Amino acid sequence: MTPSYGSDGSIVGYHSTRRVPNASTIREIIMPLYRELGAIEASHRSSKEGLAASFDRLVSILEEKELEYEEFVADLMKAA
Repeated sequence: MTPSYGSDGSIVGYHSTRRVPNASTIREIIMPLYRELGAIEASHRSSKEGLAASFDRLVSILEEKELEYEEFVADLMKAA
């Protein structure tokens, strides 16, 4: 998100720039990750437990890669 400024310098709104990752990034990184996290969620009796386990797995992936979430997403966009 980026602020939009009026002529007096005050913030008058916000805008965002979205980019679509390339097909290979979706196919090779994003879809396998979603499948893995979805399988973890489905393997639990309650959706609350499944979501917590899925989140824990995502955190462990980020720790393995030594990346913060924002860095991980930025890396995906670089591959676009």
